[in-house]
Amino acid sequence: MKKYSNAAQLFLRIALGLAFLSAVLDRIGWLGMAGQANIAWGNWASFQQYTHTLLPFFPKQLSDIMGITATVAEALFGLLLIVGYKTKTTAIGSFILLLSFGLMMTLVLGLKAPLNYSVFSASAGALLLASLPSYKWSLDNLMDKSDKD
Repeated sequence: MKKYSNAAQLFLRIALGLAFLSAVLDRIGWLGMAGQANIAWGNWASFQQYTHTLLPFFPKQLSDIMGITATVAEALFGLLLIVGYKTKTTAIGSFILLLSFGLMMTLVLGLKAPLNYSVFSASAGALLLASLPSYKWSLDNLMDKSDKD
């Protein structure tokens, strides 16, 4: 397994990072319009409505803030995972964010919803990534090497 661990952690970082960025780009309409194939939201208003669906016990203003917070976190986590900066901390944050998405989706929409979007699988992947001792092809690794020189 050691033979594949460097490639596996790189692939996992990129897959999680791109998934986060794809979701962000979808909700701001950069990947297509609402109703198009493979577009979940297509615009900010559709995403905010979905956020209200997942957080029915929050006032609309607080739900809006949670949607903005989630979007900023996903954009930041996506970029940091792809470049491999503060990877362990970012992976832990990603795990918590994805797990909270999955739990809210389950509570409000039922278990099938987060399973359809592989939210729990992605959450588990983020937790696994956080458990790794090092990240060979990352800014973390480059910076660690330069500190030792």
